[in-house]
Amino acid sequence: MSPTLRLLLALVGGLALGTIIEGSGSAAGRALVPWIEPLGTLFVNGIRMTIIPLVVTSLVVGITSAPDTRTIGRLGGRALGFMVVTISFAAMLGIVAAGPLFGLLSIDPVAADSLRASAAGAERTAAESAKGLPSMGQWLTDLVPANPIKSATDGAMLPLIIFAITFGVALTRVDAVRREAVGRVFEGIQDACIQVVRWVLVLAPLGVFGLAVPLAAKLGLGAAGALAAYIGVVVLLSTLLMALTDPVVALLGGGTSLAAYARATLPPQAMAFSGRSSLAALPAMITATRDVLRLPPQIPGFLVPLCTATYRLGAGVGQTVPILFIAHLYGVTLPPAQLAVVAVTSVIASFSIPGIPGGTIVGMIPVLMAAGLPVEGAGLLLAVDTIPDMFRTTTNVTGDMMAAVILGERERREGEASDQQGHSLLGGEPDLEPRDDAETPPPGVPRRK
Repeated sequence: MSPTLRLLLALVGGLALGTIIEGSGSAAGRALVPWIEPLGTLFVNGIRMTIIPLVVTSLVVGITSAPDTRTIGRLGGRALGFMVVTISFAAMLGIVAAGPLFGLLSIDPVAADSLRASAAGAERTAAESAKGLPSMGQWLTDLVPANPIKSATDGAMLPLIIFAITFGVALTRVDAVRREAVGRVFEGIQDACIQVVRWVLVLAPLGVFGLAVPLAAKLGLGAAGALAAYIGVVVLLSTLLMALTDPVVALLGGGTSLAAYARATLPPQAMAFSGRSSLAALPAMITATRDVLRLPPQIPGFLVPLCTATYRLGAGVGQTVPILFIAHLYGVTLPPAQLAVVAVTSVIASFSIPGIPGGTIVGMIPVLMAAGLPVEGAGLLLAVDTIPDMFRTTTNVTGDMMAAVILGERERREGEASDQQGHSLLGGEPDLEPRDDAETPPPGVPRRK
């Protein structure tokens, strides 16, 4: 039996049992819920205990394992800027669109209060969250942690992420031998954390069952409808985001036609949708950018592998939409300042999502912690993540192809301009056609044989 099927069966079984308990009003059934609920809490805590070291080590390893930041060159810098801008747009799309859509989803306020009270990570109500918001000056000051260890203990993810990025960049300035030694330590910690997450995910069916029973016991059949609404919103916004790449390519893609772009992008999209893996689509993307679009060699040779490893356009929607869904499910209203934290943390955390099944849901936990929301909701979403993951991965690959076309066309134009400048320095226009006559060449150009 596949892991996906086990998760779905656990979810369906938990929702069914919880709905029966809620519908029957049985005292014995309600007494059973507190015995089942710890299964879900243990599962979530098992993931949470690895998140902080996993995020920190992933960011440090990602920075130090890349080519030297001082010599990464024009293309690498542009690629990083392109990634940040487009993922930020995707995150804002998720925040702006998902809020009103989930507003149409009716959740019983009494049930939401019960969920919020029972969630271990939801210590603050919406009113308390709004009341406790710092000023803008204090928020900016807190971005640089005076004590990173305390930030980790408090679950302050954004300051901790900024510390990790600063540490990683500083490490690239250290002597190569020492940098490599420290890098290997961080790689070892990263690999160990990912292995622990894999072990925890083996027990995911038990955890999902333990999360689904109390949810359905409080929401009844509305729990299934709420999860279906979440899937629909992710699919809708992911599809919209992929469609928006067409006008961007038409505007910034130079001479690349939309027909050629669609023809080149379709095979990688098919691989991503069926395999739920950007790595599985990498060979198709290399072939498409090299043989179909005929982009400069540095695009299939450097940019496409770089984007596959680090650029996740779908995470902009894939992390903000679940945050807003969980907030709505638990009856928590996120004020604008917290939404800004969600957007910023989502963009940065997207670069540290582990490359494992359900990695986006695991990577969402730091964003939940930054927003002060209960992380138990992430365990439930993991059970229904198959369809959202298919669309997120396809969006990731579509973003990779968009980046390849836009940055590749710019590289091509600059290469042609450099060639023309070189020819002009030699004293004339390039001679493209072979000639049989013995015409005297311009000064400084050897006679063609």
